[in-house]
Amino acid sequence: MFKERMMKVNAPMIYELRRPEQLDPEKRYPALFLMHGIGSNEQNMLQMVKGLEDEFFIFSIRGHLSQPPGYAYFTIQGYGKPHREVFDEGISRLTSFIDYALEEYPVDASRLFLFGFSQGAILSMTLGLTLGDRIKGIVALSGYIPAFVKEEYTIKPVDDLSIFISHGEMDQVLPFDWGKANNEYFRELGADVTFKTYQEGHTVSLKNHHDFINWIFNQLEN
Repeated sequence: MFKERMMKVNAPMIYELRRPEQLDPEKRYPALFLMHGIGSNEQNMLQMVKGLEDEFFIFSIRGHLSQPPGYAYFTIQGYGKPHREVFDEGISRLTSFIDYALEEYPVDASRLFLFGFSQGAILSMTLGLTLGDRIKGIVALSGYIPAFVKEEYTIKPVDDLSIFISHGEMDQVLPFDWGKANNEYFRELGADVTFKTYQEGHTVSLKNHHDFINWIFNQLEN
């Protein structure tokens, strides 16, 4: 396994890279973009996807805002309400990072996956809506879609998008009903949705982990 922390001058954000040890110069690889929760960091997300580096270029992206003990991509003005301008900037930076990765690495533009927990799930789902069918698959663990995204953002077609949404039935941070709303919203838009619930709080259980890893491998075969 190849691993390296990147702080390149031309990169829009700090990130850590995992990729196959031996690369085929004739091949372009699927990419997995990881986004962490508030106050966390890129290292924590990498632990969730161990083993996938044999198949993917994995970009674990650090939030650009300081949020001790870690980082964040946006700030919050109220329950379920991000600061709009800060959120917009985060989405812009992450979109630029995806474009950067496509230019800098042998990545297959038709096999781009987003993966996020909590704040990262919020961003992953929003990016899926703004990038549409540029994205092949999303894993969104315990998140929600801000109201202003649904009401004011330009939503692209997601007919070819597959999304794995999970939520803890006892989530004390982001209500379980928000997870159900994510499922309903993406289904109404025509996405291929897998919705899983667990007897957990705001966390990722071993069963959840097993389910999304299997889902990701199944997506590679499609």
